[in-house]
Amino acid sequence: MTDTATKPTFTPGTLVSARGREWVVLAESEADLLVLRPLGGGDDDTAAVFPALESVEPASFAPPTVADLGDASSARMLRTALRLGFRSTAGPFRSLANLAVEPRAYQYVPLMVALKQETVRILIADDVGIGKTIETGLIITELIAQGDAQRLAVLCSPALAEQWQAELRDKFAIDAELVLPSTVTRLTKGLLLNESLFDKYPYVVISTDFIKSANRRQEFINHCPDLVVVDEAHGAVADSATQGSRTQRYELLQLLAADADRHLILVTATPHSGKEEGFRNLIGLLDPALANVDLDSDAGRAHLAKHFVQRRRADIRQYLDESTAFPKDRETREAPYELSKEYRALFDKVIDYAREQVVGTDGVAVRQRVRWWAALALLRSLASSPAAAAATLRTRAKTADATSPEEADAIGRATVLDTGIDDTAEAADVVAGADGISAEDTGESYLTQRRRLLQLAVQAEALSGPKLDHKLAALTKEVKSLLADGFDPIVFCRFIPTAKYVADHLNSTLGKGVSVAAVTGELPATERLERIAELTAIEGRHVLVATDCLSEGVNLQEHFQAVLHYDLAWNPTRHEQREGRVDRFGQVRDVVRAVTLFGIDNQIDGIVLDVLLRKHRAISKATGVAVPVPDQSDGVIEALLEGLILRGREDINQLTLDLGMEAKRDDLHRDWESAAERERTSRTRFAQGAIHPAEVLREVTAAREALGGGDEVAAFTEEALRALGATITTGGRLVDGFSAVTTTLPVGLRDALPAGHAEPLPFHAEFPVPRSEALLVRTDPHVGALARFVLDLALDSVTTVDGYRRPARRAGVIRTNAVATRTTLLVVRFRFHLDLPGSSGTRSLVTEDARLLAFEGSPASAQWLTPEGADDLLDAEPDGNTAPDQAASMLQRVLDGIDQLTPHLDGQAHEAAAELLDSHRRVRGSAGAAKRGLNVRAETPVDIVGIYVLLPATGGATG
Repeated sequence: MTDTATKPTFTPGTLVSARGREWVVLAESEADLLVLRPLGGGDDDTAAVFPALESVEPASFAPPTVADLGDASSARMLRTALRLGFRSTAGPFRSLANLAVEPRAYQYVPLMVALKQETVRILIADDVGIGKTIETGLIITELIAQGDAQRLAVLCSPALAEQWQAELRDKFAIDAELVLPSTVTRLTKGLLLNESLFDKYPYVVISTDFIKSANRRQEFINHCPDLVVVDEAHGAVADSATQGSRTQRYELLQLLAADADRHLILVTATPHSGKEEGFRNLIGLLDPALANVDLDSDAGRAHLAKHFVQRRRADIRQYLDESTAFPKDRETREAPYELSKEYRALFDKVIDYAREQVVGTDGVAVRQRVRWWAALALLRSLASSPAAAAATLRTRAKTADATSPEEADAIGRATVLDTGIDDTAEAADVVAGADGISAEDTGESYLTQRRRLLQLAVQAEALSGPKLDHKLAALTKEVKSLLADGFDPIVFCRFIPTAKYVADHLNSTLGKGVSVAAVTGELPATERLERIAELTAIEGRHVLVATDCLSEGVNLQEHFQAVLHYDLAWNPTRHEQREGRVDRFGQVRDVVRAVTLFGIDNQIDGIVLDVLLRKHRAISKATGVAVPVPDQSDGVIEALLEGLILRGREDINQLTLDLGMEAKRDDLHRDWESAAERERTSRTRFAQGAIHPAEVLREVTAAREALGGGDEVAAFTEEALRALGATITTGGRLVDGFSAVTTTLPVGLRDALPAGHAEPLPFHAEFPVPRSEALLVRTDPHVGALARFVLDLALDSVTTVDGYRRPARRAGVIRTNAVATRTTLLVVRFRFHLDLPGSSGTRSLVTEDARLLAFEGSPASAQWLTPEGADDLLDAEPDGNTAPDQAASMLQRVLDGIDQLTPHLDGQAHEAAAELLDSHRRVRGSAGAAKRGLNVRAETPVDIVGIYVLLPATGGATG
């Protein structure tokens, strides 16, 4: 029988020696199986050891020795190398060490709101361009890091699926699978019996078109992850007037939200659809009680504030001690043009044709509505371009197969008008079609109708080119003006034929040095960003022509600074979304521009401008908020358009009076102004009711102090590479970055760098980063390999490697004007054992933290400095020489008294643990379950990683 009584037991957080090195025992360990992480190593270096089969002994972390003496930069480099190895923090935001982004202070607010809930239910409704994806990613990574969520599904439009996948991968280290109709075969291959792809792949980004079919939708419901994100959530909420796919999506979300334990994050910049019922249904997904709560009462507003974050740019442009670099101004301008005589003649002819269609009767109500929408589609496409008009005339109307007037109106409003647009609908840029001939129509009347449509199509095509199409000529002038002023524009068109027509013309007109590309809904979603990347990779200036498939969710601010509305959107929100592609966080220009083309003598444009777009801008300017147009706008616009068709050419103001629409238009505008004022007031009431800035400042400051910032990573990387023999080059395409020749680095480091990296290796300061290149963030594998190599060398006993001295040394003695008496700076490592309650039980974790401590005098009579005082010593520069024997003697005197520091160091560790526990409790606030069982304990003794003695440069006490 084996005697196990003498076998040592190891608690999580303790140090052990095995396989020739020191390890930290992790919380997953059991008595007969130890899970170990090497000191200074990451999660990828974790190993499992059977004590019965391998020798495992208690260990302690040895302090530095005289052989570890280095230069003045050693302390700074050692602390950074140590901190870069941490993959989680001991504080309440455990995931921050794994992020490739440094969140702005205001972006922590949604996370803090979420962590106060046992089950996260939150609507993030910040303005366009503030960074909702970053805010959402913070919540996702934190829930996963804390064990509150094991699986993730992001529901988004097909056009945004690939971007979501890239954001999760590049910035949050979450490798999600794309679930698209084109990927399903690959993902389902090899599934076990009764296994779903949602079980096999823990993190997925799902396009809304994938779950349209009933069987796919039911499979998703049955195997839905415990964390669901819904992007552009306003497009998935229905009301009593909604039909079709939006109703199906809303029913799906209701089923998902019915599971009280499922985390649900809704994301949209436009939570109000202009319909109170739609907004109530949206917030009702977070908590059913919110669907009917009195939001005019203090209690109702407080209830909503627990689940709702909505801020304007003005709210966060200056937040706490940070300024966020949004563009300071958006210069907007209208650019008018007049129709050519030939274009005007075709317009009149089309209006005459439309009038015949609308007033004609065959005794069937549905046919009248079909003809009405076909006529309106034709007028709108003719206002867009000859190409769109010709395509519309040759295309069967979308409403042609409607079986009732109500169905024809629903299809018509979805495909012709933008006022009730479904933002996730496919083919939103396809022409609606003007051929409303019934499938049962035959004979001479049918042939006559078809010939007339084709004749109009030929006449439309004859107007192509800037000579007869003055709109195209005006565009050319405006684009050249923008380019001359230093702005690369995005030209937004309503229809695919128009986008192609415009792009072809600009390609042939703008000349060398300007590259033009078109992106439309014809391209699969996965190829749209590739087309943009190909365009912007070409040296010189760029013009992007796009339909509204790019008007939401896509970040274009890096390469473009202006938007030109070639076609008016019949929804002011769509205009705002278009302009938000360039007017957003990350735009380097202080000023962006938005130019709107419109026809002076084109009544279609006149109606939309007068009733909708100009009023939208006026309201936004007056109130500082943008709200969707109210419900009744559909009726006003349709009535005015019908009046235009029936009366022909007529001034828009006169038309409004003649039809008695003036009162209705004014009522619409008053309702709109009231909605904007309510929205402005609601944002003031709800935006930050649950989180106060002081709370954010305290927790964000602590998190940043624990991990360091991007500047620290960049300085460390460049300094370490230089010290290890790399040649560094700055400038060129690497703005604020550099490139490093790695062939001269030590063999061990070259082997540790990711295989296949570029040579020389570019280090970028910001996204995007091409494949095989590096980003100056803590999570980049190239930076991580360098930090591990530097730390391993510092902890090793060798003095040089491949002829180069160790960049970071564990000890140093310098003379400096930064101190007036002998001062000792310590780099210490605290280890903490965390018990974190979660939805699936309590998790025990081991985390580490690097701190700086400093004292004046000898260890026996140490006078300890404040944390700020210790931090300041990191930047101390040498102002005098210290002889090697004197340096060794000074360091040895500290080492001889090091045991006398232990009580204070252990006390500091326990104080830090108590502070961390308070921080966890503060952040979780009202989440009662999170408080029960929550605990933070310090493991002692504390590891003294580095000792640096600072002596006065001249005079002063050195004893």
